[in-house]
Amino acid sequence: MNSLYSIFYSITQEVSALVRSLLKKYNIKGGTFDQHFLVDTDYLDRIVAAADLRPEDVVLEIGAGIGNLTERLARKAKKVIVIELDPALVRILHDRFDGVENIEIIAGDALKVDFPEFDKVVSNLPYSISSEITFKLLRHKFKLGILMYQYEFAARMVSQPNCKDYSRLTVDTCYFADASILMKVPKSAFQPAPEVDSAVVKLVPRPAPFEVKDQAFFMDFVAAVFSQRRKKLRNAILNTNHVLKIPSVKEVVARLPEDLMNKRAENLTPEELAQVANKIVDLKKSILAEETKEQ
Repeated sequence: MNSLYSIFYSITQEVSALVRSLLKKYNIKGGTFDQHFLVDTDYLDRIVAAADLRPEDVVLEIGAGIGNLTERLARKAKKVIVIELDPALVRILHDRFDGVENIEIIAGDALKVDFPEFDKVVSNLPYSISSEITFKLLRHKFKLGILMYQYEFAARMVSQPNCKDYSRLTVDTCYFADASILMKVPKSAFQPAPEVDSAVVKLVPRPAPFEVKDQAFFMDFVAAVFSQRRKKLRNAILNTNHVLKIPSVKEVVARLPEDLMNKRAENLTPEELAQVANKIVDLKKSILAEETKEQ
C-alpha cells in the first residue's frame, strides 16, 4: 500500500510541476476564484472513471484550464469538445492538443456559446457561473454529467426539505435531473489551492417526476417563495406578486390549500411546491375566464 501511495504521490507531483511550469511559461498567476487547476491524479482518474466513457461518446468539457482532465478524457472518448474563456489558457490548450485529432477547442464564454451536440459533460466548472451554466446544460439533451462544484453549492443541489441547504437550486435541479454527490475533493488537490473544498456531482437528466402545468411560472414561483424563505407561503406569495403577477392575488391565496399556505417554502417538497404552482395556474385561468364572461 505504501508503494502504491508513493507512485500516486510521485505522479501527482509531476502533474503539479507541469502546471507550475505552464503557468510560468504563459505568465498566468492563477489563484482567482475560477483558476484553480486539479492536479491530483487520483481525483482526475476517478472523475474519468465516473463518466463511464465509451468509444462512441462525445464529451463536452467547460473550463478546461490547462487540459489535465482533457488529456484523460480524450484517451477514452470518441471526441472531446472544450470550451475555454481565458485567452491565455486557450493558447496552452492549443499548444498541448492541436496535434490530437479528437480534441476540439472552442474559445469563448460558455454562457454565450451555442453548445454543440454531446453525449456527456465532464467538467471542473468555473464556480462563479455554477448555477447559470448548470441550467443552460439542463436545457440540452445529454446522457450524463460529472461536474465539479464548490462543496456548498453541491450540498444545496442534493439537499432535502427542512434542511438548511434546501433551496431554489434544490427544487430546480430535482425538476430536471437526479443529482448525487460522488466525492468530496479537498483544497490540496488543486494548484494553486482554493479557499474552499469542492465536490463532484453526478447529474442524470430525466423527465420531471411530478406534473408542472406551466414551467416558466413554476420556476418564477420557486424563485419568489425562496426569496422569502422565512415567511409562510401565504405571505411569501403576497410579498412577491410584483414578480408573479397573479391577478386578484388575495382571492387566489385564499383558495389555495391551507395546510401548505401555513408552511414555509423550505418545509415543502418539490412536488408540493409544484402542487401549489399548478393550483395558481388553474385559478388564474378561472379568474380570467370569469372576467371575460362578465364583459
